Amino acid sequence: MEPSRITVANAKDKMDHGEEIFFLDTRTEEAWTASDQKLPGATRLSVDEVEFCSHKLPRDKLIVTYCT
Repeated sequence: MEPSRITVANAKDKMDHGEEIFFLDTRTEEAWTASDQKLPGATRLSVDEVEFCSHKLPRDKLIVTYCT
């Protein structure tokens, strides 16, 4: 599956229509710690960790990754 872009409005619309979205925060530890912006319920994995933990990601939900 090829990655694609999604806007905040698109994500909200999907959620408003009952679609479950798995949010994955891929910021570095330093960027995450320094930020006061955190999405409640998001899972945080650095970009380097995603490859090694991909087996733990849901296969039945849209996965939205974000970083700085």
